[in-house]
Parts: sequence; C-alpha cells; structure tokens
Amino acid sequence: MLVAAGIIAGVITTVAGMGGGSLLLLFLTALNGPLEALATTAPALLLGNLHRATLYRRQLSRRTAGALALGAVPGALLGGLVATRLPDTVLQGTIVAMATLAVARAAGWLSWRPPAAAVAPVGLVTGAITATSGGAGLLVGPFLLARGLSGATYVGTMAMGAVSMHAGRLLAYGLGGAVDTGILGDGLLLAAAIMAGNLAGDRLRRAVGEDGQRRLQVGVLIATAALAVGGLA
Repeated sequence: MLVAAGIIAGVITTVAGMGGGSLLLLFLTALNGPLEALATTAPALLLGNLHRATLYRRQLSRRTAGALALGAVPGALLGGLVATRLPDTVLQGTIVAMATLAVARAAGWLSWRPPAAAVAPVGLVTGAITATSGGAGLLVGPFLLARGLSGATYVGTMAMGAVSMHAGRLLAYGLGGAVDTGILGDGLLLAAAIMAGNLAGDRLRRAVGEDGQRRLQVGVLIATAALAVGGLA
C-alpha cells in the first residue's frame, strides 16, 4: 500500500504541480493517525521533491525558490515543534480545514492570491502550515502562478520550495521525538516509490496537456477533501 500510494503521489504532483503530497498525507492519516502520517511523509516528500527539482533543474526559478526557502525553513521548524505537542484531534482538524480550503478554491469560491513581493513571508506561513497540517500547494501554488511561473518552471520551483519545507519539519519532528526507525524506514520506502512516480508523471505530463493537468488538479482536491472527512471519522 505504501509503494502504490507513493507512486500515485509522485505521478499526481509531477503532472499537476501539487496535490500528491496532500493526498498521501490524508491517506496515511486515515490509517495511522495525524502525527505519524506527518512524520512518515516528511522524509518521503523531502527526497521525492528533491528528485523532482533535479528533473527540472534547468527550468526552475532559483531566485524564487531561494527566497521561499528563507521563510519556509524556520516556519516549518517552528510548526513541526508545535505539531509534536498538539493532540491528535487538533492536528486532524487542521488537516480537514486545509482540505476544505482546497475544495473551496477548486470550486472558485476562494480567489485570494498572495502579493508577488511576499516571497519569504509566504514561505514562513506555508512552512508552518505544512508542518502541522500539510497543504503547501494551496498557498504556494497560487503564489507561484501569480509570479508568472508555468509548466516545467512551475513544477520545478514548487518542488525546490517544498524541499526546504520538508527539511525543516523533518528536523522538528526528530527533535520532538516523533521519528523512530520504523517511521524513517517507511518514509524511505515511500521516497523510492515517489521517485518512480515522478518519472512516470514526467512522461504523462507531456501527453495530457494543460487542460488535462487542470482537470487532474481539481480531481485531486476533491479526493483530498473526501479522505479528510474519512480520516476524521
């Protein structure tokens, strides 16, 4: 199940630019609880996004990704330390809230866009939210689109920004005692599966075109909300 979920997450994020990590987090939350899901996905998404950023290293915007990291690392570190001390019900509630916002945005009910000059602050806020509830793509995706990024540049820059967030939260979970050898092993297995999904998604992205990518993104957001409700139950 971990391998299949990792491959699907890699394919989705490489094709649509976002969504695979949130879907994976909610799937694991329904199985194992929120804190273990957050801790397991941290090394997996760190390595998976690093691999994706390497695939698109020539297209990504290094300046934007670097500025994003300036805020994302301390934000994720702080949010991760908080997450290890929160009750499961609180973590579960924040995950459901992020999924609800994702669906609202997909339906067109939410059109907020962060200002283009707010790279580091957006990274700070997004890093903290990612460490406690996931959902980095919901905030960073519209921001990067507002900056004029698209296609492979968008996917690569999103991946590089995600690397900094997941590195910060992995460190925080380790300091908070939420990472043991079992969780780390599952995370590394997931990472390998995500990388395989990245390669498959790279081929699929070229075939489906922009319209197909948008439809997939909306479908992922709806599935994310359904998993959030299931996990809460």
